[in-house]
Amino acid sequence: MDHTNHVRLTSGELTPSILEGATIYGADDHKVGKVDHVHGGNSAIIDVGGFPGIGAKLIAVPLSDLEFMRDENGDVHAVTSWTKDQLEEMPEHHH
Repeated sequence: MDHTNHVRLTSGELTPSILEGATIYGADDHKVGKVDHVHGGNSAIIDVGGFPGIGAKLIAVPLSDLEFMRDENGDVHAVTSWTKDQLEEMPEHHH
């Protein structure tokens, strides 16, 4: 996916209601996870597991490591320099 023409979100749009459920694309532009929820206003808790409830793993990533944007359909997604393997190696986030 070419993200160059996607509109970046402003800092005022980085709210849980907008970010939760956003797909995250990694360094190789493959889907690496999905925002489960926002924690403390500065971290995204990302589900990097396989299928919901099966092998799911939640990790915390600083919002600053994610570039949130909207595609031509208005769908919010994010791009990060992390790969899926790197994310899966991070320690699990516990509520």
